[in-house]
Amino acid sequence: MLIGSILRAKGSEVMTVSPDATVRELLAQLAEHNIGAVVVSSDGTTISGIVSERDVVRRLHDRGPEVLDATVSSIMTTEVRTVGPNANVDDLRRTMTTHRFRHVPVVDAGRLVGIVSIGDVVKSAIEELETERASLVDYLHR
Repeated sequence: MLIGSILRAKGSEVMTVSPDATVRELLAQLAEHNIGAVVVSSDGTTISGIVSERDVVRRLHDRGPEVLDATVSSIMTTEVRTVGPNANVDDLRRTMTTHRFRHVPVVDAGRLVGIVSIGDVVKSAIEELETERASLVDYLHR
């Protein structure tokens, strides 16, 4: 299965936040959309970074509550791994597991076109296994 298949099923909407937004504004966006990470972008199509709930929690621990008024750019991860829509889901699942990250922006021709979470990847694996199981059961009952 390809990453593009996941995007077709879930949609390609990506929440972005400006690097100049405050961490407090970021938290409001995470809560409002019930998501765990946001791509940091000044124009909605290029990637400056990514910021997750984990980033906020770690910076709160390090810096205290004043981090809430800091800019997103001060806490974001700047080295962002991306994936293309034609990448293999199994390969991405291994990469996400090995490197312990949960959200990967999808980029096509240099433009942000979606985001895939570990939940999306696991869901696709379960659906694939269920399809294989149904095929095997059907085969055995013929």
